[in-house]
Amino acid sequence: MPNLSRFCKQLSESLQDLQMITIRTAKPSDIPELVDLLKELFSIEADFDFDLEKQTCGLNLLLNSEKDCILVAERLSDNRILGMCTVQTLISTAEGGPVGLLEDLVVAADFRHQGMGAKLLAGAVNWAECLGFKRLQLLADKNNQAALRFYEKQGWESTQLVCLRKC
Repeated sequence: MPNLSRFCKQLSESLQDLQMITIRTAKPSDIPELVDLLKELFSIEADFDFDLEKQTCGLNLLLNSEKDCILVAERLSDNRILGMCTVQTLISTAEGGPVGLLEDLVVAADFRHQGMGAKLLAGAVNWAECLGFKRLQLLADKNNQAALRFYEKQGWESTQLVCLRKC
């Protein structure tokens, strides 16, 4: 029974921590913490390498864009950024209007599996809906099974499209 008691206490603390998290749009002073989160994300994505200068530049471009968004999960007790995601606006001829590309959804490793990713994703969906987006789409590393399960659990569906790129 002591293990159950410890588990319940940890669950209670996790839920309390989650209630102390706010989802908000990023500001320039968040960039150092966002860069750290991107470094963590890119360490598990096969297609990307971390580059401080490039990631800082990309974050600044997003912050200065009037049509794109960076959301952060901030712990209120110490204002630490524990997670982030971005949404970038595209125009879809198939949908006849704006759609969003969700990227960079990442939660710091020590704070995963506590609902923060779901809150960030819900915030991104809400932001897109408020702007009248026709759909959101995202790319995920095909080998990141945990992320794929997470997105499926959140109601995202696979498509028949394949991502290609030219560098």
